[in-house]
Amino acid sequence: MPRIEPKTRDDVPEHLKPLWDKMLGYGDFADQSGVMLHRVPVFEKTWGLLTELADNRDLPARYLELALVTVSLLNECTYCVTHHSPKLAVAGITEAGARDLLNYQDHPELDEKDKLVVEYAIAVTNAANRTRDEIFTRLREHFSEAQIVELTWRAALCGAFNRFNDILQLESYE
Repeated sequence: MPRIEPKTRDDVPEHLKPLWDKMLGYGDFADQSGVMLHRVPVFEKTWGLLTELADNRDLPARYLELALVTVSLLNECTYCVTHHSPKLAVAGITEAGARDLLNYQDHPELDEKDKLVVEYAIAVTNAANRTRDEIFTRLREHFSEAQIVELTWRAALCGAFNRFNDILQLESYE
């Protein structure tokens, strides 16, 4: 049971209803968004940013989802793992493979680029102040600077979402 009662679409200010509807197009995040809606700027700015990034994606979805699931596994956020693992299935990673991303070095479903993304998501989450330049040399072999910024931002933001979801006890309903 969430610690904060989620609001519904009926509570959304009229000018933000299109954003609410667009948000639902990315997954069943109505409960999370309904909690955010208690502070309209949190809902508006967060989902405005996420939907704009999705609409203008420079980073392929596979790498984004690898990073998000990795961060969520590290933070043990069941809500985010549940919501993002199916998106990895679309990218060819099995459910069991998604659960085992932290064992990326020998992961049979990941290529070298995938493994680098997982390694980087771990660094963003657990070693941001101890990460050496070497990983950026490898990242630049596969990603533009804009893509590295997006990957970094989304991994860091995912950690914030993990904490938000867990402290407020948002649940995944399957």
